[in-house]
Amino acid sequence: MLRTVGATVCLMSTLQQWLPDLLEVLRSPLGAVAFIPLYALWVTLLLPGVWASMVAGALYGTWIGSGLVFLGACLGAEVVFLLGRSWLREWARRRLQQVPKLQAVEQAVSREGLKLVLLTRLSPAFPFSLLNLAYGLSEVSLRDYSIGLIGIIPGTVLFCGLGALAGDVARFREVLAGEADPLTWALRVAGVLATVGVVVLVSRTARRALHDVESSL
Repeated sequence: MLRTVGATVCLMSTLQQWLPDLLEVLRSPLGAVAFIPLYALWVTLLLPGVWASMVAGALYGTWIGSGLVFLGACLGAEVVFLLGRSWLREWARRRLQQVPKLQAVEQAVSREGLKLVLLTRLSPAFPFSLLNLAYGLSEVSLRDYSIGLIGIIPGTVLFCGLGALAGDVARFREVLAGEADPLTWALRVAGVLATVGVVVLVSRTARRALHDVESSL
């Protein structure tokens, strides 16, 4: 995770220095709207969403970035779910044979339904993109699957918050030069760190609850 934060800092610093016009376009309302289908495509291609979420946080801030990522992630997740349930079913089954934990989820979801969907979404132990495939192969209904996407909100806020922090670090030279208010910058950093603490607590609670579910199966 620290490497990803560092990479985001480097990316934002590079954009600010060499491509300020591109950065301005990305931060425009049109750029924000375009980010949603781009993120959905990222999810559909089964690429890890952590880096893209941090970039969203660095570009748009914690809360707007989280909203954009959530919409894009939901759109992409629905596409992957439907593909896994239809055209890519055999490929998805072969892909998940490499991840026994996800195979167990596929088998257990028929018993636990929405509860298991929510817990696995809250737990960072399950990769988001592959989990979408696993549920496509399972007996979970589209309704429960869609409602369960609410569970990605804490993780989304976490990674967008870290991205926002990375963006602030990239702009820290403005504070040193007296071009930005140090107190405002410090409060934003403190807010991100508080968000991290809350999300970690939620994830641990979900992990314990998920362990209880697995023990009862």
